[in-house]
Amino acid sequence: MNDPTIHPFSAAPRQSTPADWTDTHARATLRRILDAAIHSALPDQVLARYLPPRPKGRCVVVGAGKAAASMAAALERAWPDVAMSGCVVTRDGHAAPTRRIRVLEAAHPVPDDRSVAAGRIMMAEVAGLGHDDLVIALISGGGSALLELPKPGVTLDDLRTINRALLHSGASIRDMNVVRRHLSAIKGGGLAAAACPARVVTLAISDVPGDDLLTIASGPTVADPTTPADARAIIAHYGIALPEAARKVLEHDAGPMPPSPANQVTLIATPLMALQAAASTARACGLTPLILGDALEGESRDAGTLMAGIALSARLHGLPVAGPAVLLSGGETTVSINPAGPAPGRGGRNTEFLLSMACALQGQKGIWAIAADSDGIDGTEDAAGAIITPDTLARAEKVGCDPRAALRAHDSYTVFRQMGDLVMTGPTLTNVNDIRAVLVL
Repeated sequence: MNDPTIHPFSAAPRQSTPADWTDTHARATLRRILDAAIHSALPDQVLARYLPPRPKGRCVVVGAGKAAASMAAALERAWPDVAMSGCVVTRDGHAAPTRRIRVLEAAHPVPDDRSVAAGRIMMAEVAGLGHDDLVIALISGGGSALLELPKPGVTLDDLRTINRALLHSGASIRDMNVVRRHLSAIKGGGLAAAACPARVVTLAISDVPGDDLLTIASGPTVADPTTPADARAIIAHYGIALPEAARKVLEHDAGPMPPSPANQVTLIATPLMALQAAASTARACGLTPLILGDALEGESRDAGTLMAGIALSARLHGLPVAGPAVLLSGGETTVSINPAGPAPGRGGRNTEFLLSMACALQGQKGIWAIAADSDGIDGTEDAAGAIITPDTLARAEKVGCDPRAALRAHDSYTVFRQMGDLVMTGPTLTNVNDIRAVLVL
């Protein structure tokens, strides 16, 4: 038995029929599936099993990301009798109570003065350690903005300008972080290099397509094989104007020192693990789960149109799966903003994906969908995502919204807010990227 979504000793649930499903039941089931995916990635559920042997010397904890504080709290609970010190930095509003590990907060998705202060503090925390000492690095998505230390000559304003341009360009997170690493003294292995000769154990929660260790928080403890030339090529591809100091660094810099050989990186939660948990819950709800992939990328509106086509095929032809079923996917799509066009409305990549999907489905019966960022914040909004139903377009028009005009204006949040279809979770204190579930009867 190779299907990871089936427990070998569990009885198969009763297969549901379309007559079992009301709109209320469909919505509740999709929310249950989403919540199961997020719960499976909470640090308290996963971190303790990956801890290394306790050190002979000091234990210093550092970390960055939206889950960094909850990871620190889980570590303290797992090792109540181990003396430890250090600090982690997380996004505003994502803190968790700790007793031995200091929690800092900084801005996201664009770094601020606190991000640089956190970078300096963490480099100081790992300085002067010995061979018997252990550094535990708690890394999760969002750390690229939260933990920063510009290379000499580069200013925070330079980094903020470049970050904003990259965010609006439609660049993938992988491309964005190549540029970020080559302008930073702490990314791309810089933090691990500063900890030599201590042993560095990194526990990471992945929020990136393909679980690329170097892309998660720009890899502060991972050696960087890319070059400044790679960063320059990305800048040129997206037509981004570089501040003079940044241009000079990318022309002449050789990159950070590689981490020490005593560096170990372990993934403790990933998008695929979360989707497998979602699939297990879907099966318990009488649905056939089909995981389409954990690394879907591209423009959000294009992904929404594509997913609508797959859902229609399942609904009308039973391919690639016959209903009642749920199509599951993860990854991170992008929303490109034309800098020369009108100011965009409100929305994130998940609400834009869903609004595009609803427009493509044109009121097709028997299809519902939920999409949300597992950290609880879709882009910069207060919602994690939203939900669509067979009558989304009709209800939008009743409340005075033009869905297609809103899609063109990147104003998807406004549409779902006016219909009451936003998904509100608050900060979840984990981050395994986006979770999308499409229910097909």
